[in-house]
This record gives sequence, C-alpha cells and structure tokens, in this order.
Amino acid sequence: MDDQTRIELEAAAFRALRTHLMEKRTDVQNIDLMNLAGFCRNCLSRWYMEAAQERGIDMDKQQAREIFYGMPYDQWQATHQTEASDAQQDAFKTAFRENVIEK
Repeated sequence: MDDQTRIELEAAAFRALRTHLMEKRTDVQNIDLMNLAGFCRNCLSRWYMEAAQERGIDMDKQQAREIFYGMPYDQWQATHQTEASDAQQDAFKTAFRENVIEK
C-alpha cells in the first residue's frame, strides 16, 4: 500500500470514530471513555490541535474542541454531559494521571 492511500484510510477511520462518538454515541460520557480506554473526545481534540501545531497551524484548545465537537464545547457539555459520580471522578484521577500526565 502506498503512503497516500494509507493516509487516506487513516483519515477515513478517524472521521468514522469522530462520527461514532459525536453522532451515534452521544450518551457515552467522556469520563467513562477516559476511565475505560485512557482517552476521550477531549484527548482526540487535543491530538488534533497538536498535529496542527506541529504543522505550523496556530490553534488553541478551544478552537480544536470546537472543530472536533462541531460546536462550542460549552454547548456540548450542556446538551450531552451528565454529572459524574464520586466513583467516576476517583477513577478519572487515576486514568488522567496514567494516560495524560505521564505521557
């Protein structure tokens, strides 16, 4: 497989993942994704921002989230996010430390 085809397939897989998380499974909470998989929608938007910055594109966290979420992050939270339980918050502290801070 040539590099261009591989890049296109990877981009298509990313778009499918984004569609799945943003349109088909809005019920799945970011905290649950982070606790179970070690990443969430915010991680995906951060990776998008980091890729842009590596290519010299000026982008901050808020801009990346709006691109990934397809709306301002505050709007997403108000529409889809629920309150996290104490157990979810405790598990998140560990998941965040292991997957984000200790990169």
